[in-house]
Amino acid sequence: MSGEFVRIYHATDVHGSEQVWRKWLNVPKVHKANILLFCGDLTGKSIVPIIEQPDGTYTCSIFGKKYVLKSKEEVKEMEDKIRFSGYYPYVTTKDEVEELKANPKRVDQLFEKLMCETMERWLQMIVDLIPKDVTCVVMPGNDDEFFIDPVIQKFDKEYENIIYPLGKVVNLCYDYEMISYEWVNPTPWNSPREKNEKGISKDLEKLWNKVNVDPEKVILNFHCPPFGTRLDLAPKLDKNLRPVYVLGEQQREHVGSRAVRKFIEKYQPLLGLHGHIHESYASEKIGRTLCVNPGSEYTEGILRGFIIDLDRNGILRWWKVEG
Repeated sequence: MSGEFVRIYHATDVHGSEQVWRKWLNVPKVHKANILLFCGDLTGKSIVPIIEQPDGTYTCSIFGKKYVLKSKEEVKEMEDKIRFSGYYPYVTTKDEVEELKANPKRVDQLFEKLMCETMERWLQMIVDLIPKDVTCVVMPGNDDEFFIDPVIQKFDKEYENIIYPLGKVVNLCYDYEMISYEWVNPTPWNSPREKNEKGISKDLEKLWNKVNVDPEKVILNFHCPPFGTRLDLAPKLDKNLRPVYVLGEQQREHVGSRAVRKFIEKYQPLLGLHGHIHESYASEKIGRTLCVNPGSEYTEGILRGFIIDLDRNGILRWWKVEG
């Protein structure tokens, strides 16, 4: 920690991309950050089977192409390629693939196993690669199933510099307190952690009751951005969930939470750290509250983030970075 200020690096929506995760692990070296946050939507969306064939080769279909892998080394390279793209590789047999197709419950169990194993391996990378004086905050988001929470909580208990922030107040630095919230208002995809605005509002008020400092010393780590800002603009979709175009131009609309917006307007905390909407890489002030959303470009292996420098008196500066 610098004697003059503390540097926060906020990122979100990795969606299983190991390439993006590994770039985040390098942030203390590249940007000299004291506090790293990866908050919301940690897990991937699908399993890619690598199927053993009778002749000893392996086949894999991904990125619109079928690959034939002729050695263990080529299998390992393909596993890394799949992980870097945000999917879960799974080496298997033709018979097991047929069993999985016939038993959706087994597919769910396999998904859970791969998600938890990957989350544990990623957190172990923090232990192995991040200096112990760098604080790492890791939080699920609306797309994440609840079974990954105990994995993060285990590391929170074992390592002082790894923090699972949900349900508690975190003294982030100096006398700044951070409260965190992973739920979002309803989406067309019915993700695991969605609530109506009334439910979100009640939850946020309960969180605020845990705060012990003045609003100008409070940091919000809310996955959902506030409604009606540059942080919550997403492509407008038709009833078939296809983007809407008018005269060749893609239409956009605000999709953030009205409850989050009202909460910020009411209490005017120092800072809001948000995510969820990948296309809205932006910052905006609501009253005196600075709100940021680094967005996400995980499919391209790009890490997006916001750097915020804090001293004892408030925010010194902020800017967005990507690479």
